Amino acid sequence: MYKYIETYLEQNNFMPIGYSYKEIKKMVGGFKDKLREGGYYSEFKGNLHNGPCVAIKMLSKSKGNGHDFGSEVATIGRIHHENVVQLIGFCAEDSKRALFYEFMPNGSLDKFIFSKDGSIHLSYEQIYDISIGVARGIACLYHGCELWILHFDIKPHNMLLDEKFTPKASDFGLAKLYPIDNSIVTMTLAIGTIGYIALEFYKNSGGISHKADVYSLGMLLMEMASKRKNLDPHAEHSSQLYFPF
Repeated sequence: MYKYIETYLEQNNFMPIGYSYKEIKKMVGGFKDKLREGGYYSEFKGNLHNGPCVAIKMLSKSKGNGHDFGSEVATIGRIHHENVVQLIGFCAEDSKRALFYEFMPNGSLDKFIFSKDGSIHLSYEQIYDISIGVARGIACLYHGCELWILHFDIKPHNMLLDEKFTPKASDFGLAKLYPIDNSIVTMTLAIGTIGYIALEFYKNSGGISHKADVYSLGMLLMEMASKRKNLDPHAEHSSQLYFPF
């Protein structure tokens, strides 16, 4: 796997560097500084040998050995855009799988728009600027390279903010690559996060396109504008499930 990934990156003129698991343990200092976690990974803050901070995503064994690791390297490795998080390196040693990304000091967007106590505040001007950046990042997945990249998990948790609050799309573990002239995906199961999944996933029709990402983006933008979740899974009545007020 390590050699395959390395060869892939070299052939496509990408620059991410391969690291050993021993090097990772030194960088993260005992895996104490956890940044965030998702359904198939835990992400930690680390320092490269030459100083810069990085975010190191450790994939679970069930995901790291299969589609998710290869998908994330294959998709994110080919994108260079200010609104997409930059892949710096990777580890594929025995059963250990990790991805190294640029460190985003302000974390994920969700903690700003869903702040419960109001202590974390974004002005509407900032929300507007972030919205434009998010849209540009998603747009580049379809216009920034020779293949279309269907993300399939667009949500606030997967939009990261740098020190200037510039948003960057992240988490491409569910992403799929498709030729521009054949961008309809055949799928039998819905993937993504409830509340952001496009309705066509539930029709079992099998024909899914980039429009599913556009739907998810729209749901995200609605949450940014209202500063509340579109979905309340604990609602007492079904009419309150979506767009709770």
